This record gives sequence, C-alpha cells and structure tokens, in this order.
Amino acid sequence: MEIVELRSDTMTRPTPSMRRAMANAEVGDDCFGEDPSVNRLEEAMAALLGKEAGLFVTSGTQGNQVAVRSQTRHGNDIIAEKYSHVFNAEAGALGALSGVQVRLLTGERGVFTPAQMEEVIQRGDNVHYGRTALVAVENTHNKSAGYPWPVDALSRVSACARSNNLRIHMDGARLFNACVAKGLTAQTYTQHVDTVSVCLSKGLGAPVGSVLAGDRDTIDAARYYRKMLGGGMRQSGVLAAAGLYAMEHNISRLAEDHAHARRLAEALADLDTVEIDLDEIHSNMIFFSLRDGLDPFEAVERLSEEGVRMLAMKPGVIRAVTHLDVSGEQIDRAIDVCRKVLNHVS
Repeated sequence: MEIVELRSDTMTRPTPSMRRAMANAEVGDDCFGEDPSVNRLEEAMAALLGKEAGLFVTSGTQGNQVAVRSQTRHGNDIIAEKYSHVFNAEAGALGALSGVQVRLLTGERGVFTPAQMEEVIQRGDNVHYGRTALVAVENTHNKSAGYPWPVDALSRVSACARSNNLRIHMDGARLFNACVAKGLTAQTYTQHVDTVSVCLSKGLGAPVGSVLAGDRDTIDAARYYRKMLGGGMRQSGVLAAAGLYAMEHNISRLAEDHAHARRLAEALADLDTVEIDLDEIHSNMIFFSLRDGLDPFEAVERLSEEGVRMLAMKPGVIRAVTHLDVSGEQIDRAIDVCRKVLNHVS
C-alpha cells in the first residue's frame, strides 16, 4: 500500500540526485575548518541571509541553542512567544544549556508586539530581577499552522529590541516557506535580526542539518559551543553537499507544497465532520479539528490504516504537512481517504 506521509516535512528522503551530490562531495576535517563542502554551504547560506558568517549544525534545535548560548549569560532573561519551538520543543535546553529564564508572551499567531516586550524587559536596574539579553522569534510559526511573520511587525519588534540593547534571534526553521508564501527575499526578514537558524532537513529535503548565520564574532562563539555540545562532525561534507543541493533546487519549489496544502484543506472543509479555517492556511501546514466530539487520535489511526499519515496533537487538533515527497497524485489519494474515513469516525 502506498503511504502518503503528512505527519511532518522532516519525513523527506534524499532524491537520487541529492544522493549523487552527497556521494561525490569533497570532504575534510570540519573541526579544522578544512571541509570544503561545509565551508561552501556556510558561505552560501550566510550570503543568502545577508550575514557575515554561517555555521553548519546538526539540527534546528542545536542551531537555536548555540545561538542563545552565544548571546546570553547564565541568569539572563530571554523573551519568547509561549508556543515557540525554542521553549516548548527543545527538551528544556534553554535552562539546561544556557541557564536562562524565559519571559513568555502570548502572541497572535505567534506574533507579539513591542508593547508586550516593554512590559517584561528587565534592564538590570533592580537586583531582584534577571537582565534581559535576547528576543526570540519563530518564522514560520509552527503552532500557528505555519504562519509567516509580517515584515512590518518584525521590524517593530527589532526596533524595540535594539533600542533596549537586546539581541534578536530568529528560529527560521521554515524561513523559506515564509519567503515563498509572501513573495519576499530572505534578507527582507533577516535584516531585522542578529542571528537566524534555517533548517535544511524540513521543506528543503536534506536528510540532516541546519545553518546558523550571524555576525562573525557570534558565529565564532557558536562554533565553540557547537563543539561543546558534541556537534563537531568531522568529514561532514557528505551532509553539507545535500544542503547545497537543497539550496539550489528545493527553495523555489516550496510553492508547490503550499498549493498542495491549500487543495487538501479545501477538500477537508467540504466534510461535515471537519472544522477548519481556510483563512489559516498560510504555507505548507494544515491544522484542523473534528466536530461532535470525534476523537482525533482514533481518526489518525484509521487514516494510517488506509495509508495516509497525519499527526494528532493536543488539544484535539490534527496536523498535516506537505513537502517534496508528496505529489499531486498523493494529495488526490489523501483527499479520497479523508472523505472515506473522517465521515465515518465515531
């Protein structure tokens, strides 16, 4: 039975062409700065993002965490949205690795405002409180169905951060989805942040890795902390080659994933048992729920039995994510299975 894999865009597998690029990669010892493929990837991504330097890391989590560690001191506060990945889905690393406290803001689709920031910024003028050092934003915002930050909102948050001598980091795991959704260049976003981490292993289809980009001093510090966390990968050019291939071939095609998500969402909206807001389909993610108390976990299990995999999330939400391993024909199959299964879940 053919499987339509919609649980996450991390499920992609290297294409034959990407595997050939990996097999033919020039390699060296990256801990000595001598892997030419890694060096090319870091330079290419830094240039694309408008930053001085880049650092190839194992994952988006590692990219975020070495960014925080490099721009804070133990006891500092950082500001983040309450449903952000860096706070919710990185195994408690902010406290464990960087020793920071988090001031959580309630955003609108993950987007918060300078006024909210001003309410929680600690400037170090009271010995009872930590000192705020960093602001973290997430673009696209995972828990808000892949919502892209509006550039004007990001600009205002950045201006507030800089007027308070705060650094600003973007978890840009799906930054290129935001760019394609809004028809913007990456630098339109990244000019407003000091550091940005971009995943290669989600919508871009590489098997492993992210790149953290920023000013050279911060990236040098991040390289040190990457090593501390066991991220010195030696001959990692075989992985960097996949990232280079992904950058060259898989950014512009993200629009196809967005179109697939829209088509699946519109079909789901026609089902009486499904509750979905089509105005909340922003990129490659679909979040929906089931009416009449239907159990999303049971629904996902039945969908899986028919070869369509989605993810049940609390409270009562089902997520589907499109990506380069999902074809138009597979979207058609997913629609047929949803019509069969979701109208009969009890």
